[in-house]
Amino acid sequence: MPVIALNEGYQGEVKDREENFHGNRLLFIGWEDHLMFCAPHCIPVPAEMTFATLANEVIAGIYASHPDWSKVAIGEIEWLRSNERFAPKFDRTLAENGLQHKAVLRFRTPGLSGINGSCS
Repeated sequence: MPVIALNEGYQGEVKDREENFHGNRLLFIGWEDHLMFCAPHCIPVPAEMTFATLANEVIAGIYASHPDWSKVAIGEIEWLRSNERFAPKFDRTLAENGLQHKAVLRFRTPGLSGINGSCS
């Protein structure tokens, strides 16, 4: 990800380059309308991980502490890659699903809008 500086004073080595993460890439993951988590989680994941593993194991592990998580149906989640609706292929890798280093993956769970509907 290039940096566009407004002046010449901004210089330095970019330390969050993909090659600095030992074969992993950073992925920002956020659950829309669930303010118990104030910001997306940034996690290192291998590009070869399948989307099914990400959804069923990694994301489930991150959000399991939320009271709504037990009501989530993975197959009904609405996915967004950056700001675009996205239909992931669960049997394909993150790379094959177009999730590059520092990609933003957001998801909505229809019918669930925060603790006691706090985001409705």
